[in-house]
Amino acid sequence: MTIVHAGIVHAAGVHAAGVHAAGVYAVGNGPSLAGALGGFRLILHVLAATIWVGGQFTVAGLLPTLRTLGEDAPKTVAGALARLLWPAYAVLVVTGLWNIGALAVGQASSAWKAVLMVKIAVVVVAGVAVFLHQRSPTRRGTAVWGAIGAVASVAALCLGVFLAG
Repeated sequence: MTIVHAGIVHAAGVHAAGVHAAGVYAVGNGPSLAGALGGFRLILHVLAATIWVGGQFTVAGLLPTLRTLGEDAPKTVAGALARLLWPAYAVLVVTGLWNIGALAVGQASSAWKAVLMVKIAVVVVAGVAVFLHQRSPTRRGTAVWGAIGAVASVAALCLGVFLAG
């Protein structure tokens, strides 16, 4: 039984091409473990996604209660959450670029590359929408940009799962 470094993207769905996202070490065709650096990179990425997406949904769920605490309560809580969300978004972008850099993207299928391009666009839309949500002067603008940001964030998360294979 030989242990083969499978490259970098088990997570990228490019198994046959020998690419493995976490720098995993495969034994035959069975399940494999991530290498230390690849595992660390993916842990940071998933943790940041948890904060970015989960934080948005947590505040959305708390919004009716926050409104009962006073007119400024939702904005105050949103400002506090932003201190967590934006660093998480930055970590997502950095680790996302790191993930791409760690891949043998040239070996990936054209479908995988297309999904990657869509994911990158959706990540940009999510960031811009949340930014505009936080700065909207109207309640309607806040709601619309918040919804776009949340849907785009979930879409980016789902696309990442598909890319992970």
